[in-house]
Amino acid sequence: MKTIRIGTRNSPLALWQAHEVEAKLQNLGLQTEIVPIISSGDKNLNQPLYALGITGIFTKDLDIALLNDEIDIAVHSLKDVPTLLPENVQISAVLERDFPEDVLVRNKDAEALDLNVLKIATSSLRRRAFWLKEFPETEFTDIRGNVQTRLKKLDGDVADATLFSLAGIKRMNLDVEYEQIPFLLQAPSQGVVAIASKIDNPELSDILKSISHKETEICITIEREFLKTLEGGCTAPIGAKAELIGNQIRFVGRLCSLDGKDCIETDEIFDWNQSENFGAKLALKVLENGGKELMDVIRKSL
Repeated sequence: MKTIRIGTRNSPLALWQAHEVEAKLQNLGLQTEIVPIISSGDKNLNQPLYALGITGIFTKDLDIALLNDEIDIAVHSLKDVPTLLPENVQISAVLERDFPEDVLVRNKDAEALDLNVLKIATSSLRRRAFWLKEFPETEFTDIRGNVQTRLKKLDGDVADATLFSLAGIKRMNLDVEYEQIPFLLQAPSQGVVAIASKIDNPELSDILKSISHKETEICITIEREFLKTLEGGCTAPIGAKAELIGNQIRFVGRLCSLDGKDCIETDEIFDWNQSENFGAKLALKVLENGGKELMDVIRKSL
C-alpha cells in the first residue's frame, strides 16, 4: 500500500493522537505521513462553541480533506465527531480509551476556595449544566483554546478554575494539579481517539480494523447511539458512560437543562449482545421520562 496520509488538527494534543495512530500503523510495516490541518474551531477562539452554530466544527475541515483525497485517514478526538457523518465517511477504528474523566484545575489564588464559590471558565454546555446542578449560583466565563492556551488564560486570572478532560493532561505529560469531580459525568466517547476513512476504500478499512480496540468500540457505540437518539442534531448537556464488565454493560446517562435545574438520569446494568441497539433503547427511556420536553426547551434556548 502507498504511504498513508494521516490528517490531524495541528494542536499539540491532536498531534499526539496522530502520532499514536502512526505508531500502530508503522508497527504493521506501513509507511505514513502526518498532514496537519487547521480546523475552523481552532481559527475562532473568541466565541464559545455553542454560539458558532456549527456541528462538527473541529472535524469538518478534516472531513473535506478526506473527501477531496488530500488525506487518507483523519484522526479525531471522538467526542468532537458528530453522530451523523458525511456521506462516504466512517469511523473505521478507535484506540483503547484512557482517562475519560473531567477534572478541575484551579489558579493558585483559588486553592483554598470551596467548590461552590469558584468562578469557572468553560465553554462546554455539558460541564456548565452539570456543575450548576450541584452549585446553582456559580458564575461562568467562556474559555477556548488547547490545553496549554487555557492554562495560560487561567494564570491570567480569567477565572478561579477551569475544567479539562483528564486525557488531555495525561497525554501531554503536564505537571498540573487537578481534582477529580465525580458529578461531572463525561461526554459520550470522551477519552477516545478515532480514525475516520472513506467507506469506498475497503483495503484501508480492513487495515484500520486490525488496530481497533474491541472493548472500546462496544462502549462508544452505546454512548454515541444514546447521544444520537437524544439530541437529533442539537447540542445539549448530555453525559454518557458505558463500561464493559465481563459480558455485562454498566451504563450511566444524563440529560440536563441548560441551567442544571432539571436532569434526567439512567443507571443500568445489562447483558450485552451485538444485535441490540442499547444506546437508542436507553435514550428512548429518557425521552419518554420527560426528556423530549426537556430537549424541546433546550433547542428553543439555543
